[in-house]
Amino acid sequence: MLSYGSYIDGREHPAQQWVYTVRASAMLRDFFGSFRLKRGLEQGRIRPEEAGDEVIGRCAVADRHDVEAAVRSAARAAAEWSTAPLATRMSLIEVFHDLVREKHDEIVELMIAEGHPRSLARWEAAGMIANTGAQTREFLAGQLEHRVRTAERELTVRRVADGVVCLNPPQNATVANALLGVWVLAAGNALVVRAPRSAPLGVMHVLRELIAPALEAVGAPAAALSVLCSDARATLDQWLEDPLVDDIMYFGGSEQGIAFGAACVAHGKKPVLELAGNDICVVWHDADLDLAAEALAESFLGSGQICMVPNCAVVHPRIADALLEKLCERARRIRPGFPEAADALLSPVLRTDRFFDVLHQALAGGARLVAGGRRLDVDGEQDDTGGLFLEPTVLRVDGLKGSRDLDAVRHETFFPLLPVVVPEDGTDDDELLAAIVAFVNGNAYGLRNSLWTSDDSVVDRWLAGVRNGGLLKVNDSHVGFLPVLPTHGGTGLTGGPGGEANYPVLRTSHLQGVSVARNVRRPSAAVFGDPAEEATV
Repeated sequence: MLSYGSYIDGREHPAQQWVYTVRASAMLRDFFGSFRLKRGLEQGRIRPEEAGDEVIGRCAVADRHDVEAAVRSAARAAAEWSTAPLATRMSLIEVFHDLVREKHDEIVELMIAEGHPRSLARWEAAGMIANTGAQTREFLAGQLEHRVRTAERELTVRRVADGVVCLNPPQNATVANALLGVWVLAAGNALVVRAPRSAPLGVMHVLRELIAPALEAVGAPAAALSVLCSDARATLDQWLEDPLVDDIMYFGGSEQGIAFGAACVAHGKKPVLELAGNDICVVWHDADLDLAAEALAESFLGSGQICMVPNCAVVHPRIADALLEKLCERARRIRPGFPEAADALLSPVLRTDRFFDVLHQALAGGARLVAGGRRLDVDGEQDDTGGLFLEPTVLRVDGLKGSRDLDAVRHETFFPLLPVVVPEDGTDDDELLAAIVAFVNGNAYGLRNSLWTSDDSVVDRWLAGVRNGGLLKVNDSHVGFLPVLPTHGGTGLTGGPGGEANYPVLRTSHLQGVSVARNVRRPSAAVFGDPAEEATV
């Protein structure tokens, strides 16, 4: 099995306590037996050599002393690494990119073993590649440094590393979000990552096998990266109190995240918040309905337990019936299964009680169930008592006004549940488009929004009017990754105060202006102004 101690100061630190990872498919076949095996290993009643092939790895549990040592090590490394030339730091991304491509299948299989359906694991790996490709590197290098020469001065606007950045990835997409840390390093920061105790193995593996070798390849100090598995609340509190920590990247729910961001500010830290999303996909009357239905079905990827899938559709009343028919046809073809299966798309859902609360509230509020709404077992059979999966569920909500009275529309639900809002019929198209743009802007969240239409004037009005969200897409996959464009970040309850499209290399650095003068004959001209000097710029 894979075995990882805490990684601090370029060395592995073992521990007395370990967290063991049992293959997700074994948990689905025999949950209680697998759980007893996991607990027996963690409590020392079963020896590791007796574990069997279903136990794929273990990670050491770090204590508060390890957390402190990681930050101290990072602070020392940050002082050295931040002075590395921009070209060296960007070459780190290039080396990392090549490693991800080389180890793509290995990364995917490990994520599957931890419980990600194959389609979801491949999607996440695709994001890692798109997020670090040549076009993205070139664009962000230009954002990090811009030079202007005048007759007597070299002027630079550059971004400077914040220092020590601590990253706390979410439990639902640990690997992909932990790997955003490579861009934190590219800014010149040192990075400390906490692997969640619920799913630490993938994080430990990819950071040790991808980012650590990339750092070594470009001559960066090994201590620029620390990775440890520890208790969430205790570690976050320790980061808040530690004067050497500069930034904290936090992933989680909006209510807890906004409160944590306020605590960061109170402690003098910069919060970088990646919170809930409640994405809206608008389908106009002239859209390609097959492609639009395919994009809406992305709502069910990973059982909807991903912040960047469509959470609500707003569909022109003229084509609502036809689109719903196509969408429901696709939803019914999506079945649960073991994560290794080629067509696996759904993940188990633990809080099914909350799903039914939201569903019943919507139905009581006038919504209509047009597909799904049941608990399923791993074979796709209805199981109202022990089913770990939820059937992809589609609701029809008639009327734009008042639709946000329903929790299914108003909030991110984190379930395979898609409400399709059909605005009031008979409204003039110009007025309807204005009302839909206002509806999108009125969303308390703001991660991604998308539009399907063949009318360029509709596209122009939508892009001019929609201010909400960190990413807007037109006639494209809602969840697909693209070069240059951000993968994360947003407004409102998605990113908190100051939230925007999130490029971690920019969010964990700060702007600085630099002027280097050579052979200046009149320094006062820079103070009081000199038309001749301005003319040379």
